[in-house]
Amino acid sequence: MSPPSLIDTHPNLTGTAPVALSYELFPPRSPAAAETLWTTIGELESTAPDYVSVTYGASGSNRDTAVELINRLVQETTLRPLAHLTCVGNSPQELAEIIGELLDVGVRGILALRGDQPKDGGVPPEGSLRYAQDLIELIRRVEQRRSALLCAGKVAVGVAAYPTKHPESPSEAHDVEVLLAKQRSGADFAITQVFFHTEQYADLLTRARRAGVTIPIIPGVMPLTSIRRLTRLGELTGVEPAPELIERLAAADSDAERTRIGVSATVDLANAALAAGAPGLHLYTFNEHTAALDVLDKLALARPQRGHGHSGNRHSGNRNGGNGHTPGRRQLAS
Repeated sequence: MSPPSLIDTHPNLTGTAPVALSYELFPPRSPAAAETLWTTIGELESTAPDYVSVTYGASGSNRDTAVELINRLVQETTLRPLAHLTCVGNSPQELAEIIGELLDVGVRGILALRGDQPKDGGVPPEGSLRYAQDLIELIRRVEQRRSALLCAGKVAVGVAAYPTKHPESPSEAHDVEVLLAKQRSGADFAITQVFFHTEQYADLLTRARRAGVTIPIIPGVMPLTSIRRLTRLGELTGVEPAPELIERLAAADSDAERTRIGVSATVDLANAALAAGAPGLHLYTFNEHTAALDVLDKLALARPQRGHGHSGNRHSGNRNGGNGHTPGRRQLAS
């Protein structure tokens, strides 16, 4: 009989992996919004996330501000950016140029998205990419061409996953087939769109694994503290938030009570996903840190201890002295 594998018996490979932590940010639309955003960035940086995703407007409408934000994150903070990139309406040549620009500023992770179809019902220009899997394949081609510049490294490519049926999809089964196609095209991991019910992530995970999807699927969770935001996202996704939660938020006597109710509901949602086997947690912050950090304070996430490498924190939004972190906000427990 062969002796047991050293790999199989290695203590560091048999335990539970740390839970991944990430946030979503979007480029500011005004100088005032920029100042607020950089305060938020300083607060989020203190939790040592694995990465922060930066959104990209439909058809690249905010391309310049997105690249500027990503560049500042790379240059001025310890945060690792995951750049969103949409393909609808763009040719392979245009997208290859954008991918190259992102890699040149230090991006090593891209969230490959189809993007919204033209609002007027028109057809995207001839020759433009139509699907996220086409964009994934293009990223891999650019990566291969630049392998020497990347020290033969690899760009991490993420994609979207849908706990509930995509508004344009015929079925949940079709959504899983699309996710499997993205995996075959070279996707490394998926982040889910928002969901509002505790069982929805587990149901997606079950469907995906049965279909052959093996990549990590990270639940995307938003703090459930704003009735307006919940209602709006419900309209966009076609998924109605829990009526009882809306009623409780509406009946709250104060903003503090409303926040407490929403944070508690968010923690329940996140814990249900983690119990179902989620490898991490992606928080949609809407460029606001308070509720997101309140959620983290109530979650017992197993996180690795990290030293702060280059101090970064040189951004102009720093209002808290040399380290850019608000006093009293604790590091997550390891």
